[in-house]
Amino acid sequence: MDKCYTIEIAGVKRDLPLCPLNEDLYIGAFVMFGDVELTVKAAAALLKKAPEFDVLITAESKGIPLLYEMARQSGNNYYIVARKGPKLYMKNIITTQVDSITTAHVQTLCIGSAEADAMRGKRVLVVDDVISTGESLVALETLINQVGGNIVGKMAVLAEGDAIGRSDITYLSPLPLFDKEGNPIK
Repeated sequence: MDKCYTIEIAGVKRDLPLCPLNEDLYIGAFVMFGDVELTVKAAAALLKKAPEFDVLITAESKGIPLLYEMARQSGNNYYIVARKGPKLYMKNIITTQVDSITTAHVQTLCIGSAEADAMRGKRVLVVDDVISTGESLVALETLINQVGGNIVGKMAVLAEGDAIGRSDITYLSPLPLFDKEGNPIK
């Protein structure tokens, strides 16, 4: 199937190619990498809705450009990326696991003591490009709670599928799931 779903996000229209998750279920592939205009506008729109925060965090994912741009626009010179595996520079590594629908296997997310210290006792804003099942959010919340951070908000550019009805997240646009003919599933 070579179908697309047209979506408007922060005043910018994009055609998202529909990609199969399985034989009967498709998703609109949203990739911010390389899309400077969309990243800048989405960051500005999210910041207008954001609560007061001290630290921004995301999982190592397609949300990194968004996180960077939100940090830049808000005047924060620091943001945290929970890495998909331990790195040599990390000390006293804290880990949790995540099972995302767009990844074929369970992943580990890691932070080190520097990231833990930056969040301890601080207002932490969790940011992602798309929230679907919420598994990545749960993993990030686990890391933040383990180090004593105070989660003040969870934000994404898009809420997909069941996440559209969640009251605990802030997002810019809904993204439906699709059947094998490319029709949105209600």
